[in-house]
Amino acid sequence: CVCVYSRPCLVHLSVGPKEPPSPVNTQPLPTEDAPKDQRYASGQFFFEYLVVVSLKKSKSDVYEPLISYQFPKRDGMVRFQKEEEEKTLKAITLFCFPEGINWAPLTEYRSETFSFVLTEVDGSRRNGYCRRLLPHGKGARPPEAYCIISKVACFGLFSKIFDEVEKRRQISMAMIYPFMQSLREAPFPAPGNTVKIKSFIPDSGTEIISLTRPTDSWLEHVDFRTLFRCLSDEEVLQVFAATVLERRIIFIAEELGTLSQVIHAVSVLLHPFIWQHTLISIVPEILIDVVMAPTPYLLGVQKRFADQVTDQGDLLAVDLSEGRTQTFIRQVGDENSILPHKLKEEILQALKMRNETATLDELNQVVPEAFLPFFVKTVGHFAKHITRTGQNQEGHFQKRTFCKAHESKSTRRFVKKFVETQMFDLFIQEVEQRSASQEGFFEQKIAEYHKKMKEKMMKQ
Repeated sequence: CVCVYSRPCLVHLSVGPKEPPSPVNTQPLPTEDAPKDQRYASGQFFFEYLVVVSLKKSKSDVYEPLISYQFPKRDGMVRFQKEEEEKTLKAITLFCFPEGINWAPLTEYRSETFSFVLTEVDGSRRNGYCRRLLPHGKGARPPEAYCIISKVACFGLFSKIFDEVEKRRQISMAMIYPFMQSLREAPFPAPGNTVKIKSFIPDSGTEIISLTRPTDSWLEHVDFRTLFRCLSDEEVLQVFAATVLERRIIFIAEELGTLSQVIHAVSVLLHPFIWQHTLISIVPEILIDVVMAPTPYLLGVQKRFADQVTDQGDLLAVDLSEGRTQTFIRQVGDENSILPHKLKEEILQALKMRNETATLDELNQVVPEAFLPFFVKTVGHFAKHITRTGQNQEGHFQKRTFCKAHESKSTRRFVKKFVETQMFDLFIQEVEQRSASQEGFFEQKIAEYHKKMKEKMMKQ
């Protein structure tokens, strides 16, 4: 059983192949020397395997997505491992082509990159990075998808890797695999560091490809540019408000990259809290009934399925499409009043500090600095309301006094709702279980914020 990303896992995708998996190429590939300097390694490797998903015409004259190549082939598995692996590969085909069998040969197709997350039955999570493109050739032909499965969450790096894959694909399929072999042997760099990959291309010689990992690891899987291109600052705040209260939210767009990037960006706005419920960045057609789940979710749905998902009960349906007539197709109705007015205005003012043409690095600095103070000001006093009988004893959170600590009625009203969310509950449980001397990320940011405010006051 394979399930889409969810904490705790709520939506299961249990699929078995209807026919034996396509044969995969198992011939050995030439390798190049991989970087051996482990000083900058993170202890992980770039990816587990690469699969090519091709659209093959079936006996019923429709195009079905099937695995046409897997590198490297996974040998030495016992029977149940093989069965689980086949189910995983079948799930990958669904996410690479979520539209199902509605395909026809094309002469033009703009390549696109997107991501998804698979959660295995043992709770381990793997990221799927996909680049869909039209194979080099003449005449009408169906697109194909290159999908990298990795335990690493770093969308920016894998987008750059796919640029290299696509460049080599235009020359020959055979050019891809030596590059992927070198990449697979290379250590994944620690935050802020670079790894260099050697790769040979005919008529160009040996190229050195540098892959640099962002310093802030919690931001390396997100690109805020897509979010703020699709939505105004005020619209982002309404989505943020609904997400903070763990509501059911559906994002609608035709482009798969838009869906996956916006959903990952929205979930990162919650940092240092973590979305605990169902998150499916791209819902395959076969899973469309997941919209009827009564529990919270963040879902990405292609526009062709919009009519099937917007007739549900209380949810926020957000249209990200260009040329849309309205952004919020469906609303609960209170999204504008969830956040305390003063704090909402502070976020909007902070977001205005960015330039119209802000780079990814600039947005990665401005956006967290706009949203993190909101949590500092609303729930940043949590440590004062955890009692312990001893320094290393488990703590106990005093919810009632915590909620009453704010003078502002609107802030108290918000905090009373927020403390009932699973994301806050899990956060507090982790704080209670560690010793009083241990400081987490949020405590450090709270201290930094108060220090900055104190310095600002002294300068006035």
